[in-house]
Amino acid sequence: MQKIAMTTPIVEMDGDEMTRVIWKMLKDELILPFVELKTEYYDLGLKVRDETDDRITTDASNAIKKYGVGVKCATITPNAARVKEYDLKQMWKSPNGTIRSILDGTVFRTPILIDSIKPAVRTWKKPITIARHAYGDVYRAVEYRVEQPGKAELVFTDKGGNEISRQCIYEFDGAGVLQGMHNRDASIRSFAHACFQYALSVKQDLWFSTKDTISKQYDQTFKLLFEEIYEQAYRAAFEKAGITYFYTLIDDAVARVIRSEGGFVWACKNYDGDVMSDMVSTAFGSLAMMTSVLVSPDGNYEYEAAHGTVTRHYYKYLAGEETSTNPMATLFAWSGAFKKRGEMDGLADLQRFGESMEKAALQTLQDGVMTKDLVGLVEGETPKAVSTADFLKAVRERLERLL
Repeated sequence: MQKIAMTTPIVEMDGDEMTRVIWKMLKDELILPFVELKTEYYDLGLKVRDETDDRITTDASNAIKKYGVGVKCATITPNAARVKEYDLKQMWKSPNGTIRSILDGTVFRTPILIDSIKPAVRTWKKPITIARHAYGDVYRAVEYRVEQPGKAELVFTDKGGNEISRQCIYEFDGAGVLQGMHNRDASIRSFAHACFQYALSVKQDLWFSTKDTISKQYDQTFKLLFEEIYEQAYRAAFEKAGITYFYTLIDDAVARVIRSEGGFVWACKNYDGDVMSDMVSTAFGSLAMMTSVLVSPDGNYEYEAAHGTVTRHYYKYLAGEETSTNPMATLFAWSGAFKKRGEMDGLADLQRFGESMEKAALQTLQDGVMTKDLVGLVEGETPKAVSTADFLKAVRERLERLL
């Protein structure tokens, strides 16, 4: 068959460890035989980030702004052990955090469902999409280790050098630790608009939760800005669509989510979204069965695998062992990027190819062919556990039939 043409590149960001291996396997098996692939390539592997003093992550982020669509492999966010393992110059920040900050985007994560795997929460019948604010909070925090008695203060000085506010945080009588967080009204507003627009696009209720009863300035700012934007710009559209906007405290939201049947968008602050997306994905089946897309307020999209780099499987792979690592999240990152690129460029064939990738992968799972992480979750049938390579080959067989 004639390969599907592309007109505008997708920004391709390679990653680390086992997911980097899967990245190449998936491209060779499912993409390059069918698409005249046009990408602007950035290697976000940890060694390259270290060699470039992490400039490559900024360059990749700016390329997404230029081309509108990016697709990203999972990457390592180094801790102290990784700094030593990879002989790094420093403990570089999360590439995902850098990209989110530069794009000022919101992350939407939705589980991939198949009939044979039932959610751990038996009331759940529909997917729950986690909308995660992608700026600030603990991910841009400043931290300090206190080693002696003394007073910690929160001070704000305006651009003119005038001290506007000074508050005592705590008077230490011994060792301890400090952390200072921030957020911006502009970023919170972008987050709110993205959430309301996404809920309208999928015609699902939007839930939002913070802890404004405790955090009477920080969290309350989120609550008040969401309320203001909803009333001014979205109430009428929500009522016309027959959907609702609902605010509650984060602890109440967790209880309500567990009792719900799903089928809504749950907007969370940065840390809450990080934690709850893993909880939701695992309860629906597997973190490897989770789509993830970063949406910026100016219409740029970055698709990624929501999980980590699967270090344990990578060292087995290096030892020559065959691995059975789930490539579904990576596959859906590529398919999502193709669908969005096709939509933006008016390329129906490219859109259909992205849709066909997903259909072929889901049909493979429904036929009982899957990686080992899913086998123990299946009910009502006896699935066949296969290696990553054999799973991708099975997907290709079905993809060829669809095309």
